[in-house]
Amino acid sequence: MAGGNSRGISTSQVGVHDKLDELVVKYQHSENKRPISAHTQAAFEKTCEWLEGFDGDVILDSCCGVGESTANIARANPEARVIGIDKSELRVEKHEHYRTELSNYTVIRADVNDFWRLVRQSNWRVTQHFLLYPNPYPKKTQVQKRWHASAAMVDLMAITPHIEVRSNWLIYLMEFAQAAKHYGVMSDLSEITGDDCMTPFERKYRASGQVCWQLQCRNEED
Repeated sequence: MAGGNSRGISTSQVGVHDKLDELVVKYQHSENKRPISAHTQAAFEKTCEWLEGFDGDVILDSCCGVGESTANIARANPEARVIGIDKSELRVEKHEHYRTELSNYTVIRADVNDFWRLVRQSNWRVTQHFLLYPNPYPKKTQVQKRWHASAAMVDLMAITPHIEVRSNWLIYLMEFAQAAKHYGVMSDLSEITGDDCMTPFERKYRASGQVCWQLQCRNEED
């Protein structure tokens, strides 16, 4: 796979951030008092209506962008309900280009920081959670903007331990794995191979000759 022009990650950080464990523990013992945004509350309630009467598996695709990955996940899991979430109205609106005949998924605009808190309080049976190519915020000073080093990690880990994270920056996944251990969650890291790509970013990175990685998280006893 070749022919892309995407630049690789540029950063002065050469390994797992030295403040990572301290940040993870800090947020584990802090209460998140951030108000839920009105538009996310409304999106959550609309999604609850879509799920009404369904008691099967729910799969989340957070930061789904244009939702190509959401459609792919729904196709691979026809018995589940799949929810793609992205904060950008522009990206969500572009999903019409990827829209399929499948009825087992939806793509919504919401802030995942708030949405994860609402899901945690719900009775949804979330069995899988995908985080595919989140913004890595690669500058060392940006560490607290990465999901695993932020207050949102508490809610993220409470939803389900079965999380798949993909990135073209290996350090991001190494950090996520280390942070997840604080929650009793183990993980397996591997290179992505084969011709199928789940997202436009994955296709672009790999076409540019970059290595992409996936982290599969699970319970310690799994």
